[in-house]
Amino acid sequence: MTDSSPSNALHRRAPAPAPVADVVLPCLDEAAALPGVLGAIPDGWRAIVVDNGSTDGSAELARALGATVVHEPRRGFGAACHAGLLAADAEFVCFCDCDGSLDPALLPGFVGRLAAGETDLLLGRRRPQGRGAWPLHARLGNLALSRMLRRRTGLRLRDLGPMRAGRREELLALGLTDRRSGYPLEMVVRASDSGLRVAETDVPYLSRTGKSKVTGTWRGTWHAVRDMRGVLRRPQASAGVSAVRPPVSR
Repeated sequence: MTDSSPSNALHRRAPAPAPVADVVLPCLDEAAALPGVLGAIPDGWRAIVVDNGSTDGSAELARALGATVVHEPRRGFGAACHAGLLAADAEFVCFCDCDGSLDPALLPGFVGRLAAGETDLLLGRRRPQGRGAWPLHARLGNLALSRMLRRRTGLRLRDLGPMRAGRREELLALGLTDRRSGYPLEMVVRASDSGLRVAETDVPYLSRTGKSKVTGTWRGTWHAVRDMRGVLRRPQASAGVSAVRPPVSR
């Protein structure tokens, strides 16, 4: 027999609601991938698609699919990511590529670990699924950067992948300045310098939809590695928060 007395009811607590987050999706001509990516955003979460100068109707499609669209005219992966961070207002902010190579449905697991206090910045270690998902030259560039990062910070990370999650206020306080391919690495370096805990977890990595703008070619990988090596050479900088927000349309 169940005890339904008022005194017993006081001891029964409703489960805490699952944390929600904003998901920043840097976008340059990703109309082919957008329906699948936005369809995988967890219920109740906000997708922030940062249009970085698309000419294929990506911004209009994203808006029609219910995403918040931010326009960032300055070209660069970092410029798009940071514009999304500035537009976010949730406690937790996630970043994910908008090309279909990564599954946003995995992000609640990331945020859950942050909310539980396991770590402060969680990165997705890409595990390629099938041939061609992660070209050899891109893997080699990532391996070299991981080794340089270990020498610079002591972090034993095996990937500097774009899927990641952190607390918005902590990320803003890092004072990130890179607006090119060095942005993901700068986030990790400054997080480590600031005493934040950085960890990684395995995520499946699929072949992207459409043509890569960065690591799909040797030249793109070289530019990314160059930008990131420049980040590692910079001296430790004091953190600051930019108050300038990009234009947003819903």
